[in-house]
Amino acid sequence: MDNRPPIDKIYMKFAWLISERSTCSRLKVGCVIVGEGKRRVLSIGYNGNYVGGPNKCDSTEPGNCGCLHAEEGACIKLDYKEPIKLAYITHSPCKMCAKRLINAGVSHVFYDKKYRSEEGIDLFRLAGIDVTHIGVKHEY
Repeated sequence: MDNRPPIDKIYMKFAWLISERSTCSRLKVGCVIVGEGKRRVLSIGYNGNYVGGPNKCDSTEPGNCGCLHAEEGACIKLDYKEPIKLAYITHSPCKMCAKRLINAGVSHVFYDKKYRSEEGIDLFRLAGIDVTHIGVKHEY
């Protein structure tokens, strides 16, 4: 009998763990992009400022903090030679990050918490990309 947790939950927990690197004061988000066989992590990202910049938000205004999003960071570092990619994100992406992930070739998106807008999820579905909600325990 196999008592190991499912790999999808492991990657989602990894997204939560990497979100702890976030410097955003409002919402810490993590993103892990893996290859088709779910055997290799291709890229990770968390929301925050630019490399070498101040480890704080530019503004306290919601939606205008100036942080790069976790999905952006993961896409910037992604090796685009891998044809099929899956993304594990702590929060469902905003519409612009959904567009970035679509252009990056992501075929399936897994998320834990809902973002304030579901435009990103709607856009994935419109583009024919599978979206799955995975709840995980945050005890790690």
